Amino acid sequence: MPKFIPEPYRIKMVEPIKMTTREDREKAIKEASYNTFRLRGEDVYVDTLTDSGTNAMSDQQWAALMLGDEAYAGGKSYFKLIDAAKDIFGYGFIQPVHQGRAAEKVLFPAFLTPGKFAIANLFFDTTRAHVELAGARCLEACNPQAADSQLRAPFKGNMDVKRMEEIILEKGPENIGMVVMTITNNSAGGQPVSLQNMKETAAICKKYKIHLNIDAARYAENAMFVKLREEACKDMSIKDITRAFFDLADTFTMSAKKDTIVNMGGLIGVRDENAPYILKVKANCISFEGFYTYGGLNGRDLEALAVGLYEGLDEDWLRYRLGTMEYFGACLDELGIPYQAPAGGHGIFLDAARFYPQLPYTEFPGQVLAIELYKECGLRTCDIGSYMMGNDPDTGEQIKSINEFTRLAIPRRVYTQSHYDMVIEGINNVWKRRQDIRRGYRITWEPPILRHFQASLEPIEG
Repeated sequence: MPKFIPEPYRIKMVEPIKMTTREDREKAIKEASYNTFRLRGEDVYVDTLTDSGTNAMSDQQWAALMLGDEAYAGGKSYFKLIDAAKDIFGYGFIQPVHQGRAAEKVLFPAFLTPGKFAIANLFFDTTRAHVELAGARCLEACNPQAADSQLRAPFKGNMDVKRMEEIILEKGPENIGMVVMTITNNSAGGQPVSLQNMKETAAICKKYKIHLNIDAARYAENAMFVKLREEACKDMSIKDITRAFFDLADTFTMSAKKDTIVNMGGLIGVRDENAPYILKVKANCISFEGFYTYGGLNGRDLEALAVGLYEGLDEDWLRYRLGTMEYFGACLDELGIPYQAPAGGHGIFLDAARFYPQLPYTEFPGQVLAIELYKECGLRTCDIGSYMMGNDPDTGEQIKSINEFTRLAIPRRVYTQSHYDMVIEGINNVWKRRQDIRRGYRITWEPPILRHFQASLEPIEG
């Protein structure tokens, strides 16, 4: 019997959530055009749509809100955040922004222009979008182990460095605007990247004089995986592992709404405080986000983020965080339910292609499973597969994802074991009825970029 790890915190405040009937949920998902992003939050019982900004802040973070300096320029809260970020990451320049996609919008145009390419161990949705919005194109070199959800390997999120170098030589080093290392690798199922792999990736970038950027949304979870799984790092602190990773990159972009456990915030880091493109970063921030000492955030947000940067590195917390995912995975193992194994750092990625092998990727099995789970037990999830990938920007053809996942992204410090057990029971019920699904969904309307947030779908009849 899987054992649930005790929480390293106690609950001080609660928020009521509404119980609904299956009839209620079938009506709600239809009214939302079968898009889980368009559901009303009040119609969701357990919400694992994302772990981004959905976290419960600590008493120290709530107390910090009262210290917020709301000065337009040069407020005390800004300097407190900068000091914390420099202490942890060791970078010479730190730029706050309101979230991760803002960091990409501000930084990427300094390196990516039409005709350029970006290479990643896998791109997540907004990162892919901002590469394309800058006029560049995305190329991927992910560890091939990530394509096999049943293969248990310690670092399935790694960059395929051999493939990465092949792409560089094929396209020409001068045409590679940036390499992006995503830690943990979200699209691969929240899978970690080893420090050794980061070193190898950085060496290739240095060899060809290519800019290396870390997508750092879940850097602390990745560091904990490294401590637990990489022999050379077992005696290092989480902060030391973090510094070792970031010392190898030129910049980082971060959604601080994940591992720093806040509801809003993001960061850009530049290792060289004299890098000439910092002026471009500041100019873009002022144009798109606000003055560079607040970056689209309130002073109170800057205060909470400064506290959260340290709380996210706490080893007791990280052991609990990863232990929760291990518990979830072990329960699914007992039931024979397929997911990206071993369990990732921020959630469980159900293998929808194994739930519904009868469905082609063009009928979006990951979205089918998300809809069935919502109807079954009020669980909100999302597709991390071909539906999310969208269409090729040049040909307009549907892109085939390497996996068809349905992601349960677990908010931090929000739900209890009872919630997880209810969710596991609901997943098992859907698994038992998997053969009843004959057809998937078609898109009836979609925007050109990031379609999965807004698209309308309908069931395919027949």
